[in-house]
Amino acid sequence: MDGFQTEEGIIVMAATNRPDVLDSALLRPGRFDRHVIVTLPDIKGREEVLKVHTVKVKLAANVDLKSIASQTPGFSGADLANLCNEAALLAARHNKESVEQTDFEKSIERLMIGPEKKSHIMSKKDKEITAIHEAGHALVSLLLSELDPPKRISIIPRGMAGGYTFAPPLEDKHHWFKNEILARIIFALGGRASEEINLHDITTGAQDDLEKATQMARHMVTKFGMSEKLGNITLGRRDGPVFLGRDLLEEKNYSEETARIIDEEVKKVIDESYVKAKELITKNIDKLKALSDALLDKEVLDGEEAKKITGLINTSDKKEESAI
Repeated sequence: MDGFQTEEGIIVMAATNRPDVLDSALLRPGRFDRHVIVTLPDIKGREEVLKVHTVKVKLAANVDLKSIASQTPGFSGADLANLCNEAALLAARHNKESVEQTDFEKSIERLMIGPEKKSHIMSKKDKEITAIHEAGHALVSLLLSELDPPKRISIIPRGMAGGYTFAPPLEDKHHWFKNEILARIIFALGGRASEEINLHDITTGAQDDLEKATQMARHMVTKFGMSEKLGNITLGRRDGPVFLGRDLLEEKNYSEETARIIDEEVKKVIDESYVKAKELITKNIDKLKALSDALLDKEVLDGEEAKKITGLINTSDKKEESAI
């Protein structure tokens, strides 16, 4: 790489997951002339990776690797290998002769959300609050056509969550419409809205939801140019010393007045989305009560059960005239 004795025919290869911290001198012509970007696998790639890692695993007849691949967006090859291992361990723990589809699905939730805390004792009041909160999320995901339907709803604590509504995307997406992002914000606020409507008060259970909703709203305003007031611009330039990592610092390339407008626009997105979440839940309060009652009774519901309970069987027609 020093430019001498090039007739030796030596090929130098290197790999990194932090190209942003490399010295530019290392990347100049004559050093590494071919840059190959290896992205996370898409749904087809994930299915192929799963096939490789399940070769030595005895699978039940009901295992659908394509379905599993669709539920694991963002998983790397190592993540998928870990998933197969977790599913096999779960099946062995229950003395099964083969790994079933449910073992994979439970393992996905374990890896994405955390292990279940079945030994954690919840008071009756906490269970009621969690059921109302998660029913709010689930109902919104069933009502809005821009959202993927819930796969699993639970009031059993898992990881850091007191309960969860698991709604994995049905397909990989590289482009998001503004309405789809707004729908995701409404979904995130559905639990808090349900609490306010049913309990006439709010709890600390929405902390993570509020963080996600705020982050999505801020990205809309500062990264995606989706603010009517600020227009089609991006605000905030990622930069910084090379060896500190450019993603550690974000340069503020706008005025204090613009910063004030950004905050106003983010708050506007959140406030309007919260109003829509409350409207959806208020109009369908009977469905929400049915969902929360079923959660209190069974603790865990799958997506099909939630559809039957609410009467929203045909999720391709999730139309409560809920245009955003």
